[in-house]
Amino acid sequence: MQNTDLPNEGNKFQVWKLEITDKSKGFMELLQQLSVCDSVSDKQFEERFQELSAYGDDHIGCVIEDNHSGKIIATGSMFIEKKFLRNCGKVGHIEDVVVDAGSQGMQLGKKTVKFLTNHAHEMECYKVILDCGVGNKAFYEKCGFKEKEIQMARYFV
Repeated sequence: MQNTDLPNEGNKFQVWKLEITDKSKGFMELLQQLSVCDSVSDKQFEERFQELSAYGDDHIGCVIEDNHSGKIIATGSMFIEKKFLRNCGKVGHIEDVVVDAGSQGMQLGKKTVKFLTNHAHEMECYKVILDCGVGNKAFYEKCGFKEKEIQMARYFV
């Protein structure tokens, strides 16, 4: 378990890579604050967790737990795309960053993004990218990201 205490918060908050036991700490409920997230059985969670774990460091999730409540209050994920461009370079894609509504304003989102960005750098990615809503633009700019291009999407469901 990678465990890093957050500055100025003593031992109240910890950040680490997602573990299978984090489902029981409210991980799925936290994701519901971000987007549509139907009920996932323990078996489904375990199967998906094992599938993602098989990618090793090319796909990671991280969580922050409030030690007092034992609940997951922040999360994010990142996967690495391997390219032919830039001498077979790699790009980190940050996804699904969310901080519990009752825990916002404590720099947890920033710590989550930093954890994922640092991982991309350690994995020798030449850039890290993400998509966000207009309302989150200022937050990501504070994390060092810049607006570039236009996002497009086509949903099948």
